[in-house]
Amino acid sequence: MTPRAAGGQRPPSMADVAALAGVSHQTVSRVLNDHALVRPETRERVQVAMQQLGYRRNAAARALATNRSGLIGLVAAHLGLHGPGMISVAVQDAAHAAGYAVAQVGLAELDERSLRRDVDRLLDQAVEAVVVAVAQRAALDTVAALDLPVPVVLVQGVVPGQPMAAGIDQGTGGRLATGHLLDVVDRRGAVAHVAGPEDWVEAQMRREGWRAELEARGVAPGPLLEGDWSARSGYEAGLRLAADPDVAGVFVGNDAMALGLLRALHEQGRRVPEDVAVVGFDDAPESAYAWPPLSTVRQDFAALGRRAVDLAVRTLDGEVGATVPLVPPELVVRTSSTPTG
Repeated sequence: MTPRAAGGQRPPSMADVAALAGVSHQTVSRVLNDHALVRPETRERVQVAMQQLGYRRNAAARALATNRSGLIGLVAAHLGLHGPGMISVAVQDAAHAAGYAVAQVGLAELDERSLRRDVDRLLDQAVEAVVVAVAQRAALDTVAALDLPVPVVLVQGVVPGQPMAAGIDQGTGGRLATGHLLDVVDRRGAVAHVAGPEDWVEAQMRREGWRAELEARGVAPGPLLEGDWSARSGYEAGLRLAADPDVAGVFVGNDAMALGLLRALHEQGRRVPEDVAVVGFDDAPESAYAWPPLSTVRQDFAALGRRAVDLAVRTLDGEVGATVPLVPPELVVRTSSTPTG
């Protein structure tokens, strides 16, 4: 029988481990902290005792002993959308690979009071750094004014060269999509854009990429409509664009809106891509199975997560004003913009 009864309610303690291993409480602590001054046979005996008891170290106690919690905080919003959801997963995967656990809060509201409250919740857990994944201008301004006692890394609404920020090059993504459409339609009509909400920085960057590529080619912009990232808003935009015979291409701000737009064009008798070529943004898993399969701009969320965690770790190691380059997007061409035959 171990020092902890099999039917006991309390979890095994460090004292239980010490009693079973026949060592002192201090020796168990040294083993847990990987102290060099522990004989190999003693270390093994303690580790066997921990395994037999199912002992798991108390994170709060570890933080007190080492002044490091091994915990990164993640503040995220709109997790039901493909992009924000994938960013959350990517940051967690990268943190775990770097030896950190993640404490996440999902923002239901983006006002200053809610943001401060949720960041305080993370600080109460002794997080060593905070990664912020919000894309609205007002929320980003609030984050900048928080003056937190731990490093803060932004992963949305990021511009090139911005310190403590990891992002995907949204402007280049918009230019890639628009340039491809201009090549396909070859001046037989206008290239329109269905943008995301105006208060989203990344929607603005994609819109600016659309405009910049049109200007560089000397082409007048087609209609600009705004959606809310949903397939329904894309469908409604598609109905309006289907009624415009001058529209020969559409760059859509995300894949969900693009799927709605494809349905609207089909219902109105506009063939894709023969009459209207379409490119989305995100490369969501279902995009390859749309009809026709959707051309899109792929975002490397895994690389984004790794760069965000790398910034946090470098800062914790003493680097000041660390920067990383933006993650380049990739154009994925499918049938919605290029006929198969």
